[in-house]
Amino acid sequence: MATATGRTIVVGGGVIGLCTAYYLAKEGMDVCVLERDRIGSGASSGNAGAVAPGHGPMAKPGRILQALRWMGDPTSPLYMPPRFNPSLFRWLWTFRRYCTEAHVLRSMQTLGPLGHDSRDLFDELVREEGLACHYRPTGYYEVYRTEKGMAGAREEIPLQRAYGYDTQEVAGETLREYEPALKPGTLGGLFFPEAAVVDPLLFLEELAEAAISRGMTLRTGAEVKSLVASHGKVGGVRLAHGEVVDGDAVVLATGAYSLKLARIGGLSLPIQPAKGYHRDLPVGFGGAPEMNITVMLGERYVFCTPLGGFLRLAGTLELSGLNHRMVGPRLSNLNESAAKYVEGMENPVSTDDWVGLRPVTPDGMPMIGAAPSLEGLYVANGHAMLGLTLGPITGKLMADMIVGKKPSRDLAPLRPDRF
Repeated sequence: MATATGRTIVVGGGVIGLCTAYYLAKEGMDVCVLERDRIGSGASSGNAGAVAPGHGPMAKPGRILQALRWMGDPTSPLYMPPRFNPSLFRWLWTFRRYCTEAHVLRSMQTLGPLGHDSRDLFDELVREEGLACHYRPTGYYEVYRTEKGMAGAREEIPLQRAYGYDTQEVAGETLREYEPALKPGTLGGLFFPEAAVVDPLLFLEELAEAAISRGMTLRTGAEVKSLVASHGKVGGVRLAHGEVVDGDAVVLATGAYSLKLARIGGLSLPIQPAKGYHRDLPVGFGGAPEMNITVMLGERYVFCTPLGGFLRLAGTLELSGLNHRMVGPRLSNLNESAAKYVEGMENPVSTDDWVGLRPVTPDGMPMIGAAPSLEGLYVANGHAMLGLTLGPITGKLMADMIVGKKPSRDLAPLRPDRF
């Protein structure tokens, strides 16, 4: 792949696209971000705000049986409403193949080091750019109320420690000292000291400002409809209203919306849109309790994240296609899940209900690299629930590839055409 010397077009203004553009601008490159809506309108702005390095892929042993138990229940952590969808069936069949211990071990050889790199880059970004995005490098906790949940959590510790993550088991009484809002009956949990918490929308907005100050061009309301290419090389993109934006490199960072553009570029990306929800609850009288720490409710896969005056409940995974329909039981389940673990969660009223689509690959690994079918086309996609966590390192690796530097990590396991 030839080094880009002219303009690079980044399609998508979420965390992956903006991190890529930031590091390209830092290299002195001419880079333009095209966002079809506005910064923060996609999945990147509404997540739990957890920077969570050290976790393995979603595909792991037992996941298929777990999914089958949950699939018809709209209040379960994973929901798949009954529907005929051949692409989803193919995706699930491929996903089944990766739900093995061997795959988890192989994946951690890539995800483990990338997590450390990305956390270091978060620290550097916040420090160098003076980002005021409520970044707290203080870790977070998983909490459990059942022996089965605790037993499953303990199984994760050796693998994470093997890759330099000092994951610690914490007793229930200690957790309640750290967080008095946790209810009696909390058996214990895990502490992830390498993790951090950030307000994701503020991070996106301030990262965009930092990149603009370094020369990035940002165009919102610019929907890309097709690629422009000739003689096997990309030449730019065509917008919905017909305008052609020239460029000798194009990065697809539009998450679940990348499939059509990828097909034009000769790539078939096996991505399913995985819907996630959040509710923001005001803290104080009549609202949510004030919490000291960020916790993930282990048996329910729901985060409770304090974010400057409100408590965000975020989580769940729904495979229901490319849509933003909110399923009422899934939203109310966030409150009901939190009420099982946290005091004072019976009646708070949400000030913001949100849904977003995360791009999930069948092996649970992101796609980072050049498209072999079209010179100048790059893919940064498929990060599932690790988009925020791996955003900075993905952006740095993409920028290195585009300017002709050797990437700091082996990206062969993440190549976009591996399927």
